[in-house]
Amino acid sequence: MSTSLTLLFARILLSVIFITAGVQKLFGIEGTAGYIASVGLPAATLLAWAAAIFEVVAGIAILIGFRTRETAWLIAGFTLFTGFIFHFQPEDQMQMISFMKNLAIAGGFLALSVASPGPWSLDARRSSHVPA
Repeated sequence: MSTSLTLLFARILLSVIFITAGVQKLFGIEGTAGYIASVGLPAATLLAWAAAIFEVVAGIAILIGFRTRETAWLIAGFTLFTGFIFHFQPEDQMQMISFMKNLAIAGGFLALSVASPGPWSLDARRSSHVPA
């Protein structure tokens, strides 16, 4: 498989979880707010909306390869933060599996941030159109 195709496939795989999770949050904002409140974070409803919108917008940005490096860093940070806040429970094996998945996802985004989005991306199109 070519590098170009691999980078496109990586962006698709990394973005799907955030786009779908964000859309699910938008349609179940009360449940998301309840989950956020359950760990003691303030302004749970506001945070639920912010998380949902961030996940959809950032997921789409990764999918289309727009501002990929910056977005990858933001999602990596978001994923690490949520992993520690919601899943780091050493006494609960299932939560620790989710925590480890968050670590792996963050690692994928950090790798993408240094690899570039590849030629099949808006970033590549923008960089090839240098103004005269």
